[in-house]
Amino acid sequence: MSEPTTSATPRRAALIFIFITILLDILAMGMIIPVLPKLVVNFMGGDAGRGAEILGVFSTTWALMQFIFSPVIGALSDRFGRRKVILLSNFGLGVDYILMALAPTLGWLFAGRVISGITAASISTASAYIADVTPPEKRAGSYGLLGAAFGIGFVVGPALGGALGQMNPHLPFWVAAGLSLLNAMYGLFVLPESLPPERRKPFQWRRANPMGALAMLRSKPELLGLASVHFLYNLSHVALPSVFVLYGSYRYGWDERAVGLTLACSGLFSLIVQGGLVRPLVARLGERRTLLMGLSFGAVGFAVYALASTGALFWIGIPVMSLWGLFGPSSQGLMSRRVDPSEQGQLQGALSSLMGIAGMIGPALFTQSFALGIDPERNWNMPGAPFLLAALLLVFAVLLAWRVTSPRPEIAVTPTVPTA
Repeated sequence: MSEPTTSATPRRAALIFIFITILLDILAMGMIIPVLPKLVVNFMGGDAGRGAEILGVFSTTWALMQFIFSPVIGALSDRFGRRKVILLSNFGLGVDYILMALAPTLGWLFAGRVISGITAASISTASAYIADVTPPEKRAGSYGLLGAAFGIGFVVGPALGGALGQMNPHLPFWVAAGLSLLNAMYGLFVLPESLPPERRKPFQWRRANPMGALAMLRSKPELLGLASVHFLYNLSHVALPSVFVLYGSYRYGWDERAVGLTLACSGLFSLIVQGGLVRPLVARLGERRTLLMGLSFGAVGFAVYALASTGALFWIGIPVMSLWGLFGPSSQGLMSRRVDPSEQGQLQGALSSLMGIAGMIGPALFTQSFALGIDPERNWNMPGAPFLLAALLLVFAVLLAWRVTSPRPEIAVTPTVPTA
């Protein structure tokens, strides 16, 4: 393929495949969420406390792998093309799930999570693929479809994984492996290359290591500012997986069914926003206003979650929080315009590294704030403290985004009049 896919029909076909790729990846990841804790606890002889500690190590390690390898994979895709990297990652993920299904010891399971963290970094390559095949003014809408794939995967995946796990805790891993390998075989025959040879960039370790990739974000003030906002977004987002289950159980007495129903409802609203609202809102308001709107709704949504005294009030916050999803596609669209076509992979790798950093520090930040909020030895009872903290982070993100995306006035240059 000598030119990027820019005509409407080939571009649509390529985007459909990327949508399916991300959907199946997230579906497979979501399927193991309900069963992985049970497997870990079983390996620990039924000790739930020790199992929770090991799961924390697994989560941190997974985020660390994303931090280290996302820029490497992004730089490799800038050098060798997106297609090869996406397909190799899909095959690697399928083999990894087979390894985890057969894991005879906790060490093997840990190795599987390491490989999963590495191969999951291919999501950044899928984002670079979208930038390759989509005109700049339409990228936000295409990134919205990517978000819709996440929403569907996280709604269907855990539900399917829970049902399969009741039959056999290893079965979700086998099904996830089958989906990943099927996805790779599908792409092997239908996925075109999006980055022609003349737009590729030599692989250099100084660009591929995390520090080098993050240095790229400092190349332009607006890019650095938007990346900082993106980091605050990712950091605040960690509050949800870190304490949501604990919070719902402590404050509202929710059981597994109530938690699952709430997650499904959240995913459904997210799907509506990402798949149906992003494109028309960006077309009407522009990327900047849509980005600021998304961050503002996120801050309000977290505040509602934190202050909701009943489960019914918490549910009122779900549609508000879902509008937070307007931020991601808009920010991706703005940032992708600020780098060359040959650097899209490096950009997405750097953003995934920021996500990895947030994933490493966020769980401790929010779980500790939850513990302090419900500490019986203190004079307050604030179980919503981690959500209030997330809301404050997003308020700061709104202010920062407003500043870095504000139109800059052009400086008038007065012509020099030669003197006699």
